Amino acid sequence: MHERKALMADLADGFIALPGGYGTLEEFCEVLTWTQLGLHQKPHGLLNVEGYYDHLIRLFDHALSEEFVRSQHRSIVLTAATPEQLLDQFAAYRPQNVAKWAEDIKP
Repeated sequence: MHERKALMADLADGFIALPGGYGTLEEFCEVLTWTQLGLHQKPHGLLNVEGYYDHLIRLFDHALSEEFVRSQHRSIVLTAATPEQLLDQFAAYRPQNVAKWAEDIKP
């Protein structure tokens, strides 16, 4: 499974999660974490059809407000209600250098 996902990630220009279940969430969060770790800088998007991802988006915002997620990391996740809107965001996406949490720790 990991080899298949790693190959897909290498071949992809970005990642879009359509409404789905646990597997979709797991794969989306894994590649999102890879960006947070600096393994790639590809865009990530949630296609929020009819508000499907509203609760997940609120969870990400809650994690930000509780300081479990940095604003730079939260901004990695793009969201839109239509494929056209999301693809427009992908076209405008510019990778940013996102520091890892561990880089803040001083010996």
